[in-house]
Amino acid sequence: MKTSTRPRIVRLHGDDNVVVAADAVGRGVPVEGHPAGTAVPRGHKIATAAIAAGEAVRKFGQIIGFASQPIAPGDWVHEHNVTMRDFDRDYLSGIDARPEDVLPLGERATFEGFRRADGSVGTRNYVGILTSVNCSATVARFIAAELQRSGVLDDHPGIDGIIPLIHGGGCAMDTKGEGYDVLKRTQWGYATNPNMGGVVMVGLGCEAFQIDHWKDAYGVSESERFRTLTIQDVGGTRKAVEAGVAAIREMLPAIGRARRETVPASELRLALQCGGSDGYSGITANPALGTAVDLLVRHGGTAILSETPEIYGAEHLLIRRAADPAIGDRLLATIAWWEDYAARNRMEMNNNPSPGNKIGGLTTILEKSLGALAKGGTTTLRGVYRYAEKIDRRGLVFMDTPGYDPVSATGQVAGGANVLCFTTGRGSAYGCKPTPAIKLASNSEIFRRMSDDMDLDCGDVLDGVSIAEKGREIFEMVLAVASGRRSKSELLGYGDAEFVPWQIGATM
Repeated sequence: MKTSTRPRIVRLHGDDNVVVAADAVGRGVPVEGHPAGTAVPRGHKIATAAIAAGEAVRKFGQIIGFASQPIAPGDWVHEHNVTMRDFDRDYLSGIDARPEDVLPLGERATFEGFRRADGSVGTRNYVGILTSVNCSATVARFIAAELQRSGVLDDHPGIDGIIPLIHGGGCAMDTKGEGYDVLKRTQWGYATNPNMGGVVMVGLGCEAFQIDHWKDAYGVSESERFRTLTIQDVGGTRKAVEAGVAAIREMLPAIGRARRETVPASELRLALQCGGSDGYSGITANPALGTAVDLLVRHGGTAILSETPEIYGAEHLLIRRAADPAIGDRLLATIAWWEDYAARNRMEMNNNPSPGNKIGGLTTILEKSLGALAKGGTTTLRGVYRYAEKIDRRGLVFMDTPGYDPVSATGQVAGGANVLCFTTGRGSAYGCKPTPAIKLASNSEIFRRMSDDMDLDCGDVLDGVSIAEKGREIFEMVLAVASGRRSKSELLGYGDAEFVPWQIGATM
């Protein structure tokens, strides 16, 4: 005899007027005492009470939108009957801030990392080939390809690889503008990220982003771990490739001498990302990652929450956790900049979520932001940073970045992130160099379907695994990957093409 299995339904807060269908719900199936008015896809929302036109729709105990028409109990709640509009939010800066109970040094978890001369700690040991301008991108690729063909790294097993980090900018820009400053910070951040054992910077020679000016700005000089060259000065493409190959060959012995040693987890700077989100993300993977963040902060480490458009509408909850009023004010000013930025470019903040997010069950940016914010755990917000600005505080911090994952993660790595956790419900194909990325699947179906890409299944939270248990599992995986264990994206070879600095301002 066949037995029917009732679909799983998730209520997230007692004040909510919707629940989430963890499994697909058929028409007429009872949901909290009301028959579903239509078939509802998994990950989507179902009304549990009558919602009048114009009335707030609530999930996570917060407003995620407003009914655009009357909604009856049992109705599918999505784009066809929910709209977004602005509403008053309570900015009580610091009201939820609490001192962290950070463990003494001797009680902190440890990992095996590369201690650098400046005291920072890397989780990888790469050679980076940076480019000042898109015009030097091909030469950078040629240098890396020639070294890889030669097999020279076979003699240096302690080096993780040689990566050409190319981009589409560097010229036709205002050298006194915001876009130039962002590129300057990004390049400096990658050159000094502790996962870089050594760097060669390749330029053309006539571009706006002049290598010599950049070196002067940061007091950089040539060394056994840092070299520069320009194609025009050395005599063209072939000679530039030869010079780059020779420079890296000379650098390899010094870079290869680095050895892993036991260091405390307080040396970790964990970048937090979510992409290809779905209706499960804010229920499973994101809060589990938030628990891992709380653990990391307790062990003295740093977590970098970002993607400003994806906290929009939930920023008041983060401001409530600000360590001081100046931090809350800085976050508010950042939100205001984004509102103006979107308006100037004839966009709106609700252009996010993406079509894939909506298919997965997310209706408005308010809903997406509330789920995304869960990645940041519950600890006090200790700082707000500009894009690619060097992170100099421990604990939970926020970096202003776009929501587009490669651009956002590039800023975090430039800020010093030495490991990255990336949650996804739709199955984002992403990896990062020089910082290893750990992919956390929000549902078990995507974990099974994309098993070569996903490192950890968080969908079992819906089957009874606690958020605390899953958070501990993520924390332990972060320590293992930081110690050298390869993530799935590393095994696939991702990371060379994901260096995407944020381009702000006019291209002239």
